[in-house]
Amino acid sequence: MSVITIQSPLFSDENSLRLFWELMVEKNTPLINELLEQLGKHPNFETWLQKGEMPKDTIETICDSLKKQERFAGQPGRFYTSAVTLVKEVYKSWFALQKRRQRQIEGKERWLKMLKSDMELQQESECSLDVIRVKSTKILTSFVAKFTQDKKKQSKIKKGNKTKKNKKDFSNTALFGGLFDIYDKTEDCLSRCALAYLLKNNCQVSEVDEDPDQYAKSRRKKEIELERLKNQIKSRKPKGRDLTGEKWLKTLSEVVNQIPLNEDEAKSWQATLLRGNSYMPYPVEYETNTDLTWLTNDKGRIFVKFSGMNKLMNEPKFEVYCDSRQLHYFQRFCQDWQIWHEDKETYSSGLFILRSARLLWQERKGKGKPWKIHCLILQCSVETRLWTQEETELVRLEKINQADKTISKMEQKGSLKKNQVTRLTKELTTRRKLNTSFPGRPSKSLYQGKSNILVGVSLGLDKPATVAVVDAANNKVLTYRSVKQLLGDHYNLLNRQRQQQQRLSHERHKAQKQNAPNSFGESELGQYVDRLLADAIVAIAKTYSAGSIVLPKLRDMREIIQSEVQARAEKKIPGYKEGQQNYAKDYRVSVHRWSYGRLIESIQTQAAKSGIYIESGPQQISDSQQEQAKELALFAYQERQVEIL
Repeated sequence: MSVITIQSPLFSDENSLRLFWELMVEKNTPLINELLEQLGKHPNFETWLQKGEMPKDTIETICDSLKKQERFAGQPGRFYTSAVTLVKEVYKSWFALQKRRQRQIEGKERWLKMLKSDMELQQESECSLDVIRVKSTKILTSFVAKFTQDKKKQSKIKKGNKTKKNKKDFSNTALFGGLFDIYDKTEDCLSRCALAYLLKNNCQVSEVDEDPDQYAKSRRKKEIELERLKNQIKSRKPKGRDLTGEKWLKTLSEVVNQIPLNEDEAKSWQATLLRGNSYMPYPVEYETNTDLTWLTNDKGRIFVKFSGMNKLMNEPKFEVYCDSRQLHYFQRFCQDWQIWHEDKETYSSGLFILRSARLLWQERKGKGKPWKIHCLILQCSVETRLWTQEETELVRLEKINQADKTISKMEQKGSLKKNQVTRLTKELTTRRKLNTSFPGRPSKSLYQGKSNILVGVSLGLDKPATVAVVDAANNKVLTYRSVKQLLGDHYNLLNRQRQQQQRLSHERHKAQKQNAPNSFGESELGQYVDRLLADAIVAIAKTYSAGSIVLPKLRDMREIIQSEVQARAEKKIPGYKEGQQNYAKDYRVSVHRWSYGRLIESIQTQAAKSGIYIESGPQQISDSQQEQAKELALFAYQERQVEIL
């Protein structure tokens, strides 16, 4: 990832701030709310839900009809474009969430259909439990042997005999999924019962007789999970933001004056009243970097203007109040814009370090006019690869290559439609401008790492990050770094963050029991620790001239965490499943809960600034995080060799 986000407050005269507040609150946000509502009632909505995406031209058509109405008219063109983009993204996220819930429902229904007690399995198969256990053992042994053999063949085909095979031939997930697939295809009654016995016992042959009460409790737990998912999938479509609080007051009136028809309606009222309303308007996206004009005064202060606003107000401009850490980025914005503005026919805006921007209001406490209380914020997406002359040259060549491919494909089509001709003309213009690079950028030699040196980063439950620097060509570990070594003198911050989360969790639990609002914000301590870890990991990579940093895929983290907790529980309380479950539950509450996505993003950002390549791979389940980090690095190197072959 080479794009980072920076932000800064904007200050201007009262009239300019009032204008933006009124536009975003009284026109743009209501427009977005109306778009969300009309699209939710569209006859093609179910088709879009199945596809997982809403066509942009449909949103634009509805938006064009709405902006003719007086209550939505008078906005700059960028505001309408931003509304269309935002609505499309909102529904895209909602569709993805609904699809995930549907997959979960299907999976739990599949599980409940398979799940039977030992007594039911004996009755269905007309065999004793001992016979079912013997059959289960045979199936398990046969499956593991075949699975291992297939993996060995694939390893030889892909990597030859030079590479080292993983110590673990299969994960519990692969074993479970494979047995479930066999169960679906098997028609023999005894085999199906034996497979069901294995699946419900976590792919093991249990020598302990089943506890009927425990089985009933486990089944009921899954049924409750299924019921909750079915209720969630009926969740209302996106409704937008209630800036005036009218919906909340209407619900309060219903609670006071009416009796709920059923429990679901009562829960709906409770959720509405407890949900914290957002009184800030939707942000405005500036996806084109030339929509922003950058200026400086004789004192070196930086100002920004937004296109389309001159018709509403004479030259409204805003002063950028950034800190010293971000000042150089805004100075570069000014420099890039000035060079491009003076000679638009020579330079391409595609090489601006600024990629896009977002304008939003940040809530503040106080009394008075809202545009005086709340703070107008400008968020900017920055392409870090365009900072130096050498990196800009690499990006320029990439864009030239891409433009040449696009132009070649379009010219091969022969006759083109009007919009295609327009696009071809635009591509030819962009291609011509890319012949000239931006002047005045600092020169800095590109980071040159050794391709055989990789830094593997494993993530864990109570140890957020463990590092292994590996010479993959020689299968040698150069060094390990624990989270304590990475943080050094700042290690105490880890315990402070843990205590803070435990305290907030306790406060949240108390609020939930009292049916009170339970949204407690956390400090930025966790984010600060992430940055310290990221800086330390990148520093180690530079020290050993590593060619890349290998990060685990987030999708594997749930299973890894569950396996780590289960392993601890089994070691602590061997042979007592109920005790293991209780220990695992208490352990999850007591240990540090980390935002792995945030940590990975911090590492990606710092690596991008230094020009270090990021790779990803599956983190193996192991007792040692050092071993996990090592295997992660070796996996990435092996995959790289396969691609070369």
